[in-house]
Amino acid sequence: MTFDLVVATVDRIDELDTFLRSLERQTHQGFRVLLADQNDDDRTERVAAAHPALRIERIRAPRGLARARNAVLTRVEADVVAFPDDDCAYPADLLERVAARLADLDGVTGREPWWTADAAALTRDNLWNRAISFTIFLRRSVVQRVGAFDERLGLPVSSGEEIDYLIRALDTGVRIEYDPSLVVEHARKEVNLASIGARDGASIGYILRKHRYGRRAVAGMLVRPAGGVVLDPRRARFHLATLRGRIAGYRG
Repeated sequence: MTFDLVVATVDRIDELDTFLRSLERQTHQGFRVLLADQNDDDRTERVAAAHPALRIERIRAPRGLARARNAVLTRVEADVVAFPDDDCAYPADLLERVAARLADLDGVTGREPWWTADAAALTRDNLWNRAISFTIFLRRSVVQRVGAFDERLGLPVSSGEEIDYLIRALDTGVRIEYDPSLVVEHARKEVNLASIGARDGASIGYILRKHRYGRRAVAGMLVRPAGGVVLDPRRARFHLATLRGRIAGYRG
């Protein structure tokens, strides 16, 4: 089984180098790195050159996570497509284990270390906390069926593009499972929680409206941050920003 790893990158050097070093240690070596380079200079060329054992193809891409990935998707050829971040790191046996899991599945998602450890087949209702882009592996046939990422979503101004993508995939009838034993390390940084809450909240609201989620699902997505304002006063600003963002995003 072969893999195309679609890596959108901008500004980062050390983090990208760390990720590529994690790929050199993979026990399954049937993969190619498609580097969607959003930089205005050649910094990634120097990083790629430091890893001659890897098969890396560097493609100039427009700024914006969804746009950058879309610029590369037309080039995928492998059996499986993944979307690792440029600041994550793969455990040495990750691709080998994913290949084994995909023997009878259309896709699989893994987790960050602090996520839920409950395995599940993904549905439109449970994927919200079981999918993040750098842990997603999809058969190429699924990617070809779903097509491009929604460019109204995706960093730096929005988020949730992978959730939208998986909903569209599930709506075609494919089987994707969340496997909590597949753990991907990802850099954690200091962030402005209120800004993140507003951004991510607006994205979730937009996705709920776009995919015509029912009133019960929408209400649940509003109740949680509303409850957080009361029950988690230390992060009340974050929960309030999330609530307001979800309402604004749903209203369009």
